[in-house]
Amino acid sequence: MEPENIQEKRTAGVAAAEGGAAGRREAEIGKAGHSGAEVGKAGCAAGEAGHSGAEVGKVGCGAGEAGCGAGEAGRSEAEVGKVARPGRKAHRRLRRGEVLPGTAWALVSGAGSGIGRCYARRLAALGYNLVLVGNNRQPLETVRSEIGELHPWCDIRIATCDLARTEAARELHDRTQADGLEIDVLINNAGMFSFRDILRTPEERIERIILLHDLTNTQLCRLYAADMARRGHGGYILNMSSYSQWMPFPGLALYAASKAYLCTFSVAFAKEVREVGIRVTSVSPAGVATDLYGLTPRWQRIGLRLGVLISADHCARKGLRALWRGRRSIVPDWWNRAWIPLCKILPMWILRPIRRFTMQFQK
Repeated sequence: MEPENIQEKRTAGVAAAEGGAAGRREAEIGKAGHSGAEVGKAGCAAGEAGHSGAEVGKVGCGAGEAGCGAGEAGRSEAEVGKVARPGRKAHRRLRRGEVLPGTAWALVSGAGSGIGRCYARRLAALGYNLVLVGNNRQPLETVRSEIGELHPWCDIRIATCDLARTEAARELHDRTQADGLEIDVLINNAGMFSFRDILRTPEERIERIILLHDLTNTQLCRLYAADMARRGHGGYILNMSSYSQWMPFPGLALYAASKAYLCTFSVAFAKEVREVGIRVTSVSPAGVATDLYGLTPRWQRIGLRLGVLISADHCARKGLRALWRGRRSIVPDWWNRAWIPLCKILPMWILRPIRRFTMQFQK
């Protein structure tokens, strides 16, 4: 009996041991399950965090898209700014006398050569449309071509007219009125030189010089100044006089006297029309390197090198500068102004030998 009991006990012990082992395994599984539950909870939390991260990601993406849109808008504004810069440049502060291109008209007489040509070129550079006046069409066409190449926007009209006639001023004014042109700047530059004793001067020349320098210019000033005053926004008038008004020397009696009238008229007229915003300037240059005096190109170059003559463009620049500043009368360059008192007091014992020498040049 005892051996069976021992066998049964052994069998029970083995079973118990196996049960304990199984229990331990189940406990391990339980622990693993508990750990799995914890992991599951952590996974759930991570999932929730991931979901939140996804939401944040969506918001971040939206913010990124908004930032991208703002960047695009910024770039677009920058591009617009680049495009707008030329516009801002076009509307920069204008220089004295300058206008927006094509918004005002200037009339220049004697515009086919010399100082008149330089006035026309400078006025076009300041934005003015032009009316070029002269008695010969071909030089005016040449000047129009020159300016047209530099300023394609410039509207340039040509008026062929002999200004040394009684009715010339009225005809020219009527022509511009018929074309609907409102003249804002009038440059009376046309002139005729004469170096000859009065007793030897033909009557026709006397008449033409007085008509051209005095009557026509006076009437043009009156007609166009009346238009400027009626429009109510002022205007500019420049009259080309001459340094010879202080040189009443033999041979220059007619020319000097006609230019002296133009200067005196301009100064007085400037005072009359200043209250309506019109500026009038008289320009009295000394020697200018042009064809007016009959000098050959070689002698003109020599005169420029010696400083006896000034260039036509220099004269035009000085004249317009004085006009924009409202000066009533100027003599370009200080050294020419310094000689005026001496010219007035030169005695005849100095003038006689000069006269004998210059008689050969009278024509």
